[in-house]
Amino acid sequence: MYSNELVRGTLKTIILQLLGEQDQMYGYELSKLVKERTKEKIVLTEGALYPILHKLEKDKLVVTNLEKVGNRTRKYYALTSNGKTSAKEKKNELLEFVETLKVLMEPKPIALCNY
Repeated sequence: MYSNELVRGTLKTIILQLLGEQDQMYGYELSKLVKERTKEKIVLTEGALYPILHKLEKDKLVVTNLEKVGNRTRKYYALTSNGKTSAKEKKNELLEFVETLKVLMEPKPIALCNY
């Protein structure tokens, strides 16, 4: 499992990306998908997931829809058109950032000066 410090800055991008792949998803479904895809290296807790979903809703990047499933009501989240745009931008930004980190993490030989 990755540290919370590493994961925290990418959660918004992860959630936007996953919502962009589906018409709509509910919170537990999102956390389960992240856990499965990452082979449990990233586990979204309710305390991490729902504040981000609420912020995305406040920022009008997602809309919600309540549906009755059996005896319970589920709150589904779906991207707005602004959310779709933001998902693409955030994904591109993150991928570029990862490439930049790779450059920093690869050791480079130190050039020696001949005097």
